[in-house]
Amino acid sequence: MAEGGSAQGSTVAKETEAPTLSRVDIQRYSRQLVLPELRMRGQLRLSACSVLVVGCGGLGCPLAQYLAAAGVGRLGLVDHDVVELSNLHRQVLHRESRLGLSKAESAASALRELNSSVECEAYTLALNPSNATRLVEAYDIVADCSDNVATRYLVNDACVMAGKPLVSASALKMEGQLVVYNHRGGPCYRCLFPKPPPPETVTNCADGGVLGVVPGILGSLQALEVIKIASGMGTSFDRSMLLFDALEGRFRHIKLRPRNPDCAVCGEHPSVMALQDYEAFCGSSATDKCRTLHLLNGDERISVEEYKEILDGQALHVLVDVRPSVEVEICRLSHSFSVPLSKLEGKDEECLKTLCRTITEAKQRTNDGLSFPVYVVCKLGNDSQKAVRLLQGLSCDGLGTISVKDIKGGLVAWANKIDPEFPQY
Repeated sequence: MAEGGSAQGSTVAKETEAPTLSRVDIQRYSRQLVLPELRMRGQLRLSACSVLVVGCGGLGCPLAQYLAAAGVGRLGLVDHDVVELSNLHRQVLHRESRLGLSKAESAASALRELNSSVECEAYTLALNPSNATRLVEAYDIVADCSDNVATRYLVNDACVMAGKPLVSASALKMEGQLVVYNHRGGPCYRCLFPKPPPPETVTNCADGGVLGVVPGILGSLQALEVIKIASGMGTSFDRSMLLFDALEGRFRHIKLRPRNPDCAVCGEHPSVMALQDYEAFCGSSATDKCRTLHLLNGDERISVEEYKEILDGQALHVLVDVRPSVEVEICRLSHSFSVPLSKLEGKDEECLKTLCRTITEAKQRTNDGLSFPVYVVCKLGNDSQKAVRLLQGLSCDGLGTISVKDIKGGLVAWANKIDPEFPQY
């Protein structure tokens, strides 16, 4: 009887035994286990937590790397893109040997090498309204590392509807910001930004550039916030926005209002009850790739092939390159005349006089009375369209009529279709 009772007591003890870490886990995480803020309880919470990482780029790579290193139990990695050479200066999980491979698979492979006990699931797909709910509901915390407006609204709305905290960051040029949305009564993304910005005002890393370490810093801060939420330490940014200025080495906090009761998705009477067409809502595609604007009519534009014929025929004209001077330093067509778009928009008098003189001198070399052709080029064919609109109103003494058109696709199209040796950046 005593033996039977002892055996029964032993069984009960095993069934109610609290989860613990293995000897190997204790050794791996020893440096953070001894922190009073984390301790054993927090580490166990991390190992039981799952995080969906939307985007395996400049933000997602350092974020996922530190989450895997810290022992987060399960990571979902979402990215439809492939590894490119221009990614490697900031997307630190990828390697030259993985160029052309799926970013999600590349990141998952690197993380498994870092910590084989962490479950890494790669989703080689673009997040959209048909799959976002299923993915978000399968994880405890969501980290938005997407860096495009349409996906930010999509991820936000899916997190609100699923009741998941959202740790969101962005980085561009020498700046970055971080917010935790939909957590502890704090606002959601729509509370702060009810309407998306006009598409032509949005700049991404391909357009505006980014110093590689800047998304590294913001992605690491994202990881910190995820770890604090997952382990029970809390969060610092559910009621404030962190702004980072890399050039000045300065961090600033902006206090945020609580959840907006009139918010369309998280308010008291929401009007957005289901995920919608976010590309239509934002007027831009859900991609980090360079956007394409359509500001001009077809007869106001020419293709790179048509421009090549003009060059081959040695027809007199002026080619105006409206990229910033920093981009002109990288590469240029040798016969182009540099006039940054910012100077055209600012109506810089000296710049406009020089441009008028250049066009006038070129036109004087022709003997016909026809309008003189001026072509405008930029990197992608977006800024050049804006410049055409400005140059169509150009008035120069004695110049007469000019015909202004932009080159579709810009210098990227020139490199892809005409001169494969022309540098791309």
